[in-house]
Amino acid sequence: MSTFDEVLFNRSLSPATRTNGTANGVAVDRMVNGGMQDAVVLVSTGTITDGSHAVTVEDSDDGSTGWTTVAAAQLQGSAPTVVAASDDTVFEFGVRSTRRFLRVVAVTSGATTGGLFSAGVLLGKPRFAPVAHS
Repeated sequence: MSTFDEVLFNRSLSPATRTNGTANGVAVDRMVNGGMQDAVVLVSTGTITDGSHAVTVEDSDDGSTGWTTVAAAQLQGSAPTVVAASDDTVFEFGVRSTRRFLRVVAVTSGATTGGLFSAGVLLGKPRFAPVAHS
């Protein structure tokens, strides 16, 4: 079996230029293929002109309510803060959540023109493989 058979990527934050405010990503369901046990958040940047863009990950039991920030102790690596020096960079960190749904959140401050970035969740270690790709 190959890596392709064991992982699935889901977009949470679509590519967009972000200025001041909070962007909540769409929910990513970890229950595919009987449950994906591992998750890695990938943040991909384009041009970041100014501002501070703090990226976090939240989890929820039902994907619509009860969103809470995943504790630092449940992260492998650290969630990034994207700044002007972060042009054309990919950040990654692992998530050890026990809740079913994840979403990426970006909080931007101090931005006039902001920065372009997106984020998604790479799910792995399925209970049943191969993973069904759409």
